[in-house]
This record gives sequence, C-alpha cells and structure tokens, in this order.
Amino acid sequence: MKIKVEVEKKERVDKYLSEELDLSRSKIQRLIKDELVLVNDKVISNNYKVKDKDIIEVKDELDFDINIEPEDIDIDVVYEDDDLLVINKESGMVVHPAPGHYSHTLVNALLYKFNIESKDKIRPGIVHRLDKDTSGLMLVAKNEKTHEYLSEMISKKEVDRHYLAIVDGVITHDTGTIDAPIGRDINNRQKMAVTDINSKEAITNFKVLERFDNNTLLECILETGRTHQIRVHLSYINHPVNNDPLYGRGKATSFGQMLHSKSIKFIHPITKKELFFEVDPPKEFTEKLENLRTDTTN
Repeated sequence: MKIKVEVEKKERVDKYLSEELDLSRSKIQRLIKDELVLVNDKVISNNYKVKDKDIIEVKDELDFDINIEPEDIDIDVVYEDDDLLVINKESGMVVHPAPGHYSHTLVNALLYKFNIESKDKIRPGIVHRLDKDTSGLMLVAKNEKTHEYLSEMISKKEVDRHYLAIVDGVITHDTGTIDAPIGRDINNRQKMAVTDINSKEAITNFKVLERFDNNTLLECILETGRTHQIRVHLSYINHPVNNDPLYGRGKATSFGQMLHSKSIKFIHPITKKELFFEVDPPKEFTEKLENLRTDTTN
C-alpha cells in the first residue's frame, strides 16, 4: 500500500498513519519497528515527521486481529522468575506467528504454560528472536515493564550473547570483526543482505575455536541484533554457516543451519543480579562436529 502525503504542516508518522488507516498507533509503531513502513523508500523511526508529498509505503503482512491460540507444546525452560524466562529453543521451532504460520510456535507454547502480560497479541513476551532453525537461549519477558527494560538493555548492548557456528571453509585468522550494515535484499524480500540501501548498523565479532579440513567452528558475539545477522555476515565473508538453506552453499538438510545460541549474560532488570546461562548445542550439531573431527584426523 502506498500513500501520497498531503499535509499543511509536519506531523509524526505514527500519528498520521493511525488516523489515515484507522489503525491503532501501537500497531503502526510495530510495523515501523519491523521496517514495514518506508518513507520515500527509506526506513524511518516513529518520531519521523511526514511532510507534504512524502510517499509512504506500508507493507502490512501480518493479521494483527487474529487470535493466537495457546498450545500444549514442550519447551525447555532454563530459568524462570516472576518477571522473565530464559528458554532453550529447539531447532525447527518458529518463535512467533507469521503470515501463513499462526500455530505451533514458541508463542503458542508460552501462552499455554505462562501468564504473559503483553499488549502485543502476535509476539507477547518476545524481546528478541532466533531464526526457526537456530537453536539455543533466548529471553522472554513476562510483563510489559520487564519487556521494556530488556528491549532497552539489548539496544544498549547490555545483554551479552554468544553463538556457536560451523561455517564452510577454513578461516585462517584467529579473530575478526564484521562491521557491515544489513538491510532487506532488494532482489529477494525473503533474504537480508549487506547493503547501503535502507540498512542499519550491524557488528559481529568472531573467534576461531577449531579448524577442520573444509570447515571452521566459530564463537560469534553480537554487538547488534539484526535479522539473520550472523548468517548474512558470515556469508558476506564467503564462509556461510554450514547447512544454511537460505545463505549457504548447495542443498541443505531439513535440520537447517549449524548455528546455536550457546550463552547469555545480563543484569536482571528488576533484581539487579547478574545472570549467566549456557547450554550445549543439539545432537545434530555435535554429531556434525564429531564427523568433522573424524574426517580431519583420518
């Protein structure tokens, strides 16, 4: 949907669209946050002020009026208190509903097992996400106050997240930093890419843990949290995550990319205690490592 703005004076974009489209302001703000609102082909923030003759494009792909049903689905809860959860997500589980996929997600499981207080009907409690085939630790807020605190902490880089990744090819240097902006791939809307067009800062640090004949085991540390960030950055340096169906080399198995959120450390926003959690990768990941070690020694 495209709208040509006709206004006499500048006005906040969220307020303007709320009135123009007869939608709640919070819904408009979610769309802006998810980069589904462009002004003159550029990503904007909620406080952008539209002016006469601006062209606004709204890409509303979600039905925010749909009811997300609770479902009795097993999830691995690593930590729980009155304010938050730490979940060990299994590979293959979608975090939140998306177009054509409104059931069997982590959100459906959370709604069944916990009392999540949230104004967001599609992503209640979700502070940050993991891709469907990425396993490991993620934070969930149990109320709006904690959600706000955790979101701010992540934006200020106060949540320390470490990942394990098996990548294709041998990386010869021991450490590295990939500082390259990420935005939507202009040729494929399902993918992200390193680009200067409608992009945001993205920084990934990595350390080599082990080398094999044709692969490398990395520890990746995120400074930012862009969609598909690690996968895009490693593909950009020609070392894509092994078995990645979207950014990898060749055909992938049903398990998907060898990427695991192994640890998370942060200061609890309410109790102010430092919390640290670490989980082992799933068996498919460890079996891949064992096979690589065997092949390398033979």
